Amino acid sequence: MYSRRDFLGTAVAGGAAFALPRTSPAAGETPDSETLVATLFKSLDEKQRAAICFPFDHPLRDKVDNNWNITKPRLGNFFTADQQAMVKEIFMGLHSEEYAKAVYDQVVHDSGRAGFGSSSIALFGEPGSGKFEFVLTGRHCTRRCDGDSLEGAAFGGPIFYGHAAEGFHEKPHHPGNAYWYQAKRANEVYAMLDGKQRKLALLDESRDEEGTKTVELTGKKTGLEGIPMTELSDDQKAKVRETLGDILAPYRKRDADEALKLVDAAGFDNLHMAFFEKQDVGKDGVWDVWQIEGPSMVCYFRGDPHVHAWIHIRDKA
Repeated sequence: MYSRRDFLGTAVAGGAAFALPRTSPAAGETPDSETLVATLFKSLDEKQRAAICFPFDHPLRDKVDNNWNITKPRLGNFFTADQQAMVKEIFMGLHSEEYAKAVYDQVVHDSGRAGFGSSSIALFGEPGSGKFEFVLTGRHCTRRCDGDSLEGAAFGGPIFYGHAAEGFHEKPHHPGNAYWYQAKRANEVYAMLDGKQRKLALLDESRDEEGTKTVELTGKKTGLEGIPMTELSDDQKAKVRETLGDILAPYRKRDADEALKLVDAAGFDNLHMAFFEKQDVGKDGVWDVWQIEGPSMVCYFRGDPHVHAWIHIRDKA
């Protein structure tokens, strides 16, 4: 079974090469993702800017989906080799040292013959002159780099990740799946619940996947699906927090810290956690589909038939 330790093990060899500082780089250091976005923007010719650059407030910036291209051009046939290398480094820098290589390998695996080159990008606003955001999309991937231009929004908006490790329909234990360790942690929460708590937490079927609507925020503190944190003991709450930590572990520390800060600001006790019985792959009682939701956050993990995961965290709905 593929665990978080397995995931980390695949990344150790390459991770150190992608260690990126939070501030402007010193001589000889790798620039951070925001600096690289500015360099990429300056390198674009007129045709490229017309195809991938938009005003900061363009509605396309808020979109997310499980398999989409935000613009028509693909990295592999519309950008120079140097520009493609910059985009890869931007992507790597948005992830933690421990996870960067393994996450990149997952995107390459799921993207077909063209690999990372099948991805597409968009730039909203202009780096260095106010608000900006870089968005990279493809199959099982939506990532953002906003330089904290958008206050109160973790990652600059909703993100998506997924993996079909061994085919479209994965086996119950999801062999080789890069993100299954997160579901294993969530199931540790369920294992700690007593009978009464399980009745609150275990529901029939989950929400539908409907692009951006999938992670629409409700603003509600009560009445959300699943068991509220107020029904959990301190040790059970700690396990939920561990689950959130595992969900955010692949991302660079500054983004993960901001996400947790926003969750806590909205009230950890306002979170609800739900598991979905009818989408149990293999009917083994290990819940493949689950979510954590609060008034201004959704972390939705759907492991049926393979892993799709959605994150949207803000300071308010």
